Amino acid sequence: MIDLVASARAGDGEAFRELTEPYRRELQVHCYRMLGSLHDAEDALQDTLLAAWQGIGRFEGRASIRTWLYRIATNRCLNARRSASRRPARWDMPGVDVPEPTRLGEVGWLEPYPDVLLEGAMPLGPEARYEQTEAISLAFVTALQVLPPRQVAVLVLRDVLGFHASEVAEMLDSTVDSVNSALKRARAGLRHLPSEPSEREPAPGSTSEQALVERFVRAYESGEPAALVALLTDDVFISMPPIPLEYEGRDAAARLFTDIFRSGRRVDLVPTRANGQPAFGAYLRASTGVRPGAGLFVLTLAGNRIRAFTRFESTVFPWFGLPHSLPER
Repeated sequence: MIDLVASARAGDGEAFRELTEPYRRELQVHCYRMLGSLHDAEDALQDTLLAAWQGIGRFEGRASIRTWLYRIATNRCLNARRSASRRPARWDMPGVDVPEPTRLGEVGWLEPYPDVLLEGAMPLGPEARYEQTEAISLAFVTALQVLPPRQVAVLVLRDVLGFHASEVAEMLDSTVDSVNSALKRARAGLRHLPSEPSEREPAPGSTSEQALVERFVRAYESGEPAALVALLTDDVFISMPPIPLEYEGRDAAARLFTDIFRSGRRVDLVPTRANGQPAFGAYLRASTGVRPGAGLFVLTLAGNRIRAFTRFESTVFPWFGLPHSLPER
């Protein structure tokens, strides 16, 4: 390690890559948690690596390379959060008269994170308070986005990654007392996080998860709102970033899906996974020609029911290896 640092300081790009490459994926996940967007997280990661390359000569070795990189990445994300602007949203379901929402959401820039990028990218320290699945779930990432930026940084570094308070204070040019105070406020601010479900999510890839997912696919592809609503929890939550419309409860969900299916809109679903949860690329059926992408659906499960349904735009398909369209059936 010492030889690699010395070589990198001397301008050896390969040595620098060897130093930083083991942390690339976990840094991207860190940036995603803070920013809620894979696109923005990748930009922040590239800024982090560039700043690290330019600043390697000033690396004093008081902390590990990993901690030093997290310090740079966290501060790049804080700058991005402060300067972020909301992206324009548009309703992109022609022929569907959307019902009145339960409320308008605060987080329109949320994007999903592909599970294929998570392997080996989520190390948790000894003081971490969250399990891996919790720490990347859409509900948790969404809740982080409504906290003040500095509170997000402290909570992620302390409760998710398990860094000590003294390490976080060093990263943020702060004091331990200030870090502890921000952490207390951040934890209180996570009231936006939905309450714990009465039943746990089935294990990924388990028989129970597969059975529920198959029932969902049959109901959605056949356009049967009653069959679909029967799979939902009483407090089901539906959102569709960047469109700010949100629907809570089975009655609201029934109105939404009834209006969608009444329009004649039907899709074919291609399975994938996002944020540790079952997901699907949706492709709009056409009488002739190709089937264009119509959005990415992500499900949050609780026991043998669906607790949340999040629909993203089809622009995210490339991250999941999904084509923009499917050939004619």
